[in-house]
Amino acid sequence: MTTTAARATGTTDPATTDPAPTTDPGRRRVSARVRILLWLLLVMAVALASVAMTTRSFLLRDVDNRINRLLTQETGEFANFEERGGDPQTGRPFTDANRLLTVFLERQYPDADEELIGLVGRAGGDPRQIRQRHDLPVALPLHRDPAAKRAVFDSPESSGVLRRPEGEIRWAKVTVAQQGRAPEAAFVVAFHPEREQARVNDMFRILLVISGVALLLTVGIAWAVAGRILKPVRVVRSAAAQLTEQGLTRRIPVHGNDDIAALAVTFNGMLDRLERAFAAQREFVDDAGHELRTPITIVRGHLELMGDDPAEREETVRLVTDELDRMSRIVEDLLLLAKAERPDFVTPEPVQVAELTADVYVKARTLGERDWQLDGVADLEAELDPQRITQAMVQLAQNAVQHTTTGQTIRIGSRTEGPDLELFVADTGPGVQPQDAEVIFERFRRGTARRGTRGSGAGLGLSIVKAIAEGHRGRVRLYDPPGGGAGFALVLHHAPRAPEGDPS
Repeated sequence: MTTTAARATGTTDPATTDPAPTTDPGRRRVSARVRILLWLLLVMAVALASVAMTTRSFLLRDVDNRINRLLTQETGEFANFEERGGDPQTGRPFTDANRLLTVFLERQYPDADEELIGLVGRAGGDPRQIRQRHDLPVALPLHRDPAAKRAVFDSPESSGVLRRPEGEIRWAKVTVAQQGRAPEAAFVVAFHPEREQARVNDMFRILLVISGVALLLTVGIAWAVAGRILKPVRVVRSAAAQLTEQGLTRRIPVHGNDDIAALAVTFNGMLDRLERAFAAQREFVDDAGHELRTPITIVRGHLELMGDDPAEREETVRLVTDELDRMSRIVEDLLLLAKAERPDFVTPEPVQVAELTADVYVKARTLGERDWQLDGVADLEAELDPQRITQAMVQLAQNAVQHTTTGQTIRIGSRTEGPDLELFVADTGPGVQPQDAEVIFERFRRGTARRGTRGSGAGLGLSIVKAIAEGHRGRVRLYDPPGGGAGFALVLHHAPRAPEGDPS
C-alpha cells in the first residue's frame, strides 16, 4: 500500500521500493567474448560450408561435362566410321551391322569406367551384344544387365540416364541403318560415373575436414585475440565495480591507439572528473562544517547567556545578527565555489574591455576612502563573462581596501601582454610575504603575515577570484607593483579581438 501511494503522489519511498533490476537474475550472463566467438563461429561455419558446397557443385558439373564430351566424342567417331569406313577384308563399305560393330570395337580403347557395346536386334528377344573384353570396377555393368540393355536399345532417344539400385549409367547410342528398313543394330556408349562422383565426394569430405580444422584454429586464435582486445573492457568493468567515493584513484593503463585505447582514455577522464567532483563535494562539506561551526557556537552561546536586561538583549541581537550575516556570506561563497565546477559557471560574450574596466573602477570607489586611480585601459574587444569578471575585480578591490588605510593608493586598470589580456588591481599596502604567495589563494587560508587589519571575511575571496580566472581558462598572477604593495592580475588566455571599425 505504501508503494502504491508513493506512485500515486509521484514520489518514491526508499524504505519500501527497490530499483528494478537491470538484468534478469534467472538468466545467465553471456560475456561479449563468448558472443563474439559464437557469431564468428556461425559466420565462418556458414562461409566454409558454402565454399565446400560450391566447390563440390563445380566439380560435379565438371564431371558431367567431361562425361558428356566423352559420350559425344565416342558416338561421333562411330558415326564417322559408319559413314566413311570400309571393311578391311573387302575394301568396300560395310553392309552388315554385325561386321561394322565388330570391326569398330576392335579398334577402340575405352576408359576405365566406360563401356562400348554393339547391340544387334533379335526378333522377339533380347538384343545380341558385341563387346570388348574389358573388366569394369562396378557392381553391375551394362553388358550384364539385360533389362538395362533392352531399355537402352528400345529407347527412342539418342542419349539418357539410367538410374538403377546398382548404380547410375550415362549412355548414348547411334543406330545402324539397314538399307531402308527399321534399324536392327545400335552402337552404345555407357559410362559409370560412380567413381568420379566418389572422388568428388571424397574431396568434399576433405574440404569439410580442412574447414573444420581451420574453424577450430580460427576460433582458438580469435579467443586469444578477443581476450586481448577486450581486456581493457574487463578492466573498465572491474574498475567501475570497485569505484567508491573513497576509492577513485584507480586508472586503466592505456596501450595502443585504437578504439579500446580511446575507451580507456575516456573512462580515465571520467574518473578524473568524478574524483574532482567528489573532492569538491568533500571540500565543500569540510569547509562549510569548519567555518560555520564557529558562528553557530557564538550564536548559541550568546542566546544561552542572554538575560532580561534590554541593553544586554539588544547587544546580543546585534552580535547574533552579525554572525548570521557572516554565515550567510560564507554559504554564498561556498555555493559559488561549488558552482565553479559546472560547465556553465562562465558564459563568455563579446565585451569592450575599456568600458568594463571603467565600470569596475566606478563600482570599486564606493568600497572605501582610498586614493582610487584608473591606471590605463585596454581598448579592445574580448570574449569574457562581464558579471564574473566584475565580481572578481571588485573582490580584489575589496581585498586591497582591507589591507590599506585611508588615503593610500589603489590602482585599477587593464592592459595587454602579448596575446594575453590582464585586468589588475594594485595597492600600496605592506604587500604579500613570499611564503604566503600560494597560501592566500586556498580556501579559508590567510597568510602568516597579514598586510593590515584583519578583515571579517572567511578567506574565500581570493579562492573565488582564482575560480573565475580558471573558468576563463586563465590564471591569477601576483606581482610586486612599482613603489611597493601588492598587485593581482587576471591573466586571461583569450586572443583579444580588435573593436569593430578598427582598420588594424
